[in-house]
Amino acid sequence: MPQTARRCPMSLIDAARRVREAAYAPYSGFKVGAAVRGASGAIYAGCNVENVAYPEGTCAEAGAIAAMVAAGETEITEVCVIAGSARPTPPCGGCRQKLAEFARGETPVLLATVDGETLATTVAELLPGRFEVGHMG
Repeated sequence: MPQTARRCPMSLIDAARRVREAAYAPYSGFKVGAAVRGASGAIYAGCNVENVAYPEGTCAEAGAIAAMVAAGETEITEVCVIAGSARPTPPCGGCRQKLAEFARGETPVLLATVDGETLATTVAELLPGRFEVGHMG
C-alpha cells in the first residue's frame, strides 16, 4: 500500500504542525493538524475541533478543505497530516472521501508524527474504489 517515506515541502508540513497546536481536543487529547496545497500553490490548514457530543466534532482534514473552498479553490495537489501518535495516522474514512472529492488519485499524501516519522502515500492508496460522480449516473 503506502510507498517509502518522503518529505513534503517544509512549508506544508510546517503549516500542519503549526495548526495542530491550535486543535481543540479536550476530551481525547488527540490533536491533529492538516494542510492541503491548492492548485494555485496556496496552503490551507485545519485542525480537529472536538465537541462533547462526539459525532459533532470536525476533523483536521475537513477544516483544511473548508478553508481551501472558502478561498475559492477546488483542487488539492498535495496533503500533509500530522498527529501526536506513535505511528503516522491516516485520515478517517469520511475524510478520505472528502480528500478524494478535491484531489486526483495520484495526489501525494504525507502522514507524519510530531516525532518526525513519516509515511508517504496517495489519495488512491488511502481510498481504493472511491465513490465518484460517475456512480450516480
